[in-house]
Amino acid sequence: QVQLAESGGGSVQVGGSLRLSCSAIGSFYSTYCMKWFRLGPGKEREGVAEIDRDGIRSYIDSVKGRFTFYLDKTKNILYLQMNRLKPEDTAVYFCAADPPRWFGCASEYNYWGQGTQVTVSS
Repeated sequence: QVQLAESGGGSVQVGGSLRLSCSAIGSFYSTYCMKWFRLGPGKEREGVAEIDRDGIRSYIDSVKGRFTFYLDKTKNILYLQMNRLKPEDTAVYFCAADPPRWFGCASEYNYWGQGTQVTVSS
């Protein structure tokens, strides 16, 4: 079992920055696939950033160049550094983890945090 807990959400002005943290405890390994999702008001859940078992990161186009996803392996903490925030980034952000599969990362993740709210106001 893996337990995840996010923190670091809050309210910021447009153009501001936030860093979200996700602490992983339990049977977690740095080779796990890890992903940040978000659920915005009136929107479907979307994957924002992912790290695969080889440490390769991928981002959706709308956050490329603004968000950075990285893992502190010594502490098993995942971070999502969010810069130049926009109102459309307003959402509840979730971190998720999943054991890697033979083909890479699954589309559905098994372990989830409780979410943290990010609100960007103009």
